[in-house]
Amino acid sequence: MGPWLSPEELEFVRRKVPMVYVDIVPVRTDESGQVESIGLLLEAQDDGISRALVTGRVLFHETVREAIVRHLEKDLGPVALPQLSPSIQPFTIAEYFPTPGSGKYDERQHAVSLCYIVPVMGECGPAADTLEVTWFTPGEVRTPELQAEMNESHAQILRQALGQMGEL
Repeated sequence: MGPWLSPEELEFVRRKVPMVYVDIVPVRTDESGQVESIGLLLEAQDDGISRALVTGRVLFHETVREAIVRHLEKDLGPVALPQLSPSIQPFTIAEYFPTPGSGKYDERQHAVSLCYIVPVMGECGPAADTLEVTWFTPGEVRTPELQAEMNESHAQILRQALGQMGEL
């Protein structure tokens, strides 16, 4: 799949129409399907270093399933081995707005993100722009200290994922 839009075209489109994204909470589970750990990325942003979910755009002519796998492989490495069910369903839909105070905030655009919890079975390590992949227990990700290391939008999605997993 070649380039989707040039940076200039993407900037123009972002000002005109909502973009479709996926936000992914990678997890490791035990044999019975109970969540043992949750993977968070450590990334360098313009405003410093922060923890983040796996996230990214759905490209033109790409299925949501393909986007999930592509972003997991981009951030966790090519052998992360995501385990997607035949019928993938988001646990929530996040809406980002370019206006502060109007919900989840993304200064670049209006975006709609389908949010998934995805078990991964393979080896995971930092890839692309990721500095580190760290696995935390559900109890550790519930702490205000760890959530303070994330932008508020990702922290909100993580809390919703914890509720969905019965970990609140």
